[in-house]
Amino acid sequence: MGRPTIIDVAKAAGVSKSTVSLVLQNSPSVSDSTRKDVRRAMQEIGYVYNRAAANLRSAQIGLVGLVINDLKNPFFTEFATAVQMAISAAGYATVVANTNEDPALQARTIAAMIEHGVSGLIISPVYGDEEASFGQLARAGIPAMQVLRKVSLRTDLFPFASPDYAAGGRLAAEHLIASGARRIAFVGGIEGRSVTTERQSGYLAVLAEHGIEPRLMPGRPTRAFGRECADRFIDALDCDAAVCFNDLVALGVSSGFASRGRVVGREFRLVGFDDIEEAAQSYPPLTSVQCDIARFGRDMAATLMAWLSAGEVPAPENRSAVKLVVRSSSA
Repeated sequence: MGRPTIIDVAKAAGVSKSTVSLVLQNSPSVSDSTRKDVRRAMQEIGYVYNRAAANLRSAQIGLVGLVINDLKNPFFTEFATAVQMAISAAGYATVVANTNEDPALQARTIAAMIEHGVSGLIISPVYGDEEASFGQLARAGIPAMQVLRKVSLRTDLFPFASPDYAAGGRLAAEHLIASGARRIAFVGGIEGRSVTTERQSGYLAVLAEHGIEPRLMPGRPTRAFGRECADRFIDALDCDAAVCFNDLVALGVSSGFASRGRVVGREFRLVGFDDIEEAAQSYPPLTSVQCDIARFGRDMAATLMAWLSAGEVPAPENRSAVKLVVRSSSA
């Protein structure tokens, strides 16, 4: 079944095609009641109006949407910056939106971007109400990639790419065991989310290979949660090392140790994930799984450009290499 058309809207609303066109153009000649009937019909049949299509088809510059779940996190900010700069160099303009982990806001943002004529989208999606966002993208038929988090399982429609999180977890755990740690926790990450499961998986596999019992401490991926966990580590003395879901959690753990007059890297070894800029600048410098997020962002921009310009559809799934950068927090 094809996408609903303006004719379908006219039939559903019981008006002429020209009346629908006037509503879409916000013409004052249409009554409020008719306008409401047309808008209701559009929503009921899933019609998506590309407001700018008629005007932008012949334009010199294309428009790409970049939808990010949390731009407050430096990891996602660095990714978005790299994508935007690469897309700009390719001759496209970028509309960047922060959805703040809000599924409803994400759905509204995507609808607005479709309506205003984006040629394609790159989405680091939020969790929850997948259909509200990805359903309208499927109906619109616009090239769209999901990155960093796999929320839609329809990777045939929405190709997915991320750093190899599982390999990163493995590198971190192997390093800590080689350093002499035996009571190793995995700290942070919301239970049940695919990105948490992937980052934990390498850690769990390595501990199983060495006959070491895992210690999972799920929680929000924030500095505040890391600081809370530092008190537990110091008071309970039940762990001698930790792999953290991300660098923010790890920096929180390190800060918590410092507030108690302790320094990580001596009796307690610590590894973060993402290798944001602050990891190398903190005290002590933080060992972290480096995802080379700037390069990843440039690669994603190039992949979308190839899809738009040459019809090269990306592979359903792609994982980029990671490496461990060892610093004083674990050495």
